[in-house]
Amino acid sequence: MPELRRWWRFALVAPLLLFLLASFVAPVLMMLSRAVIDRDLERVWPDSAVALRQWDGEGLPPEALARTVAREIRTARQEGTLNQVANRLNYDMVGSRSLLYATADRLHAGAPANGIADLARIDPRWERPEIWAAMRHADGPLTSHYLLAALDRRLDADDRIVNVPAEQAVFTNIYLRTFKISAIVALLCIALGYPVAYLLASLPERKANPLLILILLPFWTSALVRTAAWAVFLQTNGVVNNALQAVGLIDAPLQLIYNRLGVYIAMTHVLLPFFILPLYGVMKGIPPTAMRAASSLGAPPVRAFLSVYLPQTLPGVAAGAIIVFTLALGYYVTPALVGGGADQMISASIAFYTNQSLNWGMAAALSLLLLLPLLLMIFAGRTMVRTVPA
Repeated sequence: MPELRRWWRFALVAPLLLFLLASFVAPVLMMLSRAVIDRDLERVWPDSAVALRQWDGEGLPPEALARTVAREIRTARQEGTLNQVANRLNYDMVGSRSLLYATADRLHAGAPANGIADLARIDPRWERPEIWAAMRHADGPLTSHYLLAALDRRLDADDRIVNVPAEQAVFTNIYLRTFKISAIVALLCIALGYPVAYLLASLPERKANPLLILILLPFWTSALVRTAAWAVFLQTNGVVNNALQAVGLIDAPLQLIYNRLGVYIAMTHVLLPFFILPLYGVMKGIPPTAMRAASSLGAPPVRAFLSVYLPQTLPGVAAGAIIVFTLALGYYVTPALVGGGADQMISASIAFYTNQSLNWGMAAALSLLLLLPLLLMIFAGRTMVRTVPA
């Protein structure tokens, strides 16, 4: 009978599990796989891809490989598929797109292509090892190009990992900015949300319920609307600056928007309920007798709180902080509306590569590198909670 009940419970949740796998897990995994799978060149230039894998990568390639590449450049131009390879190689080496299209036009016009020398007469760049190395890095089916690019690194012609030029190194700083903003927002939510959750858990239900409804109200309003409201409140002639000037605290308006301060204020307001609610649930489960017992044994209120009450709330603090931190990592609209150009987070770059440049491999690599530290942080948070004494 216990075995039958177990299978019956599994059968009840199986449709939901299948739905989640088909509509969420599978698409996410397929998207993330683009960070390490590279088949653009292999699909368009199948013979060249095989020849590139067999080449040792030293110096310039054999003449037979050059002839194969020239033949498939001509074929791809005729079939209208050259764009796929041109875009992919241009990610690795800027200028590859123009090189391929100029070469394809000359080959289509009848220019000979019996080796590297003939290709170099079309464009001298064919005698540079870098362009052939870029092809070899894109021969598929696996690639490290996108992950390295997301870390501001790349492979040179000798397959060594090197830094990209300083003017192109942007993603490391964006990642650091994203994690810094998310961590500070999580800390602000802890500082502001803990007293609120404690008050809600300590009050009688007839008083706590109206306050709880006020906390839940933001969930009924779009995050875009709330962010736009903060843009109005924090502007130079907005409500906040006018109120501060009216009471005499400031003489001139403060710059509260289109900077990091505005991002912190708006994101903390939007995410604060996500911290309060799990912490409130934990606090409601703590029996009030524990604090009374500590007081009866002579512990002062502060000592009783720090030694008895606070440790029991740490699971709720960790859960709420992880939720806030996780949600903050993916924020896009709020920094875009109330932040400046130097306050954009990694989600803006992911959106750009997904929707505008259509470089899904780069978008997947940025997403994967955002996901892995988050999983490590969640694992560390669970470990920390388990080590908290009951």
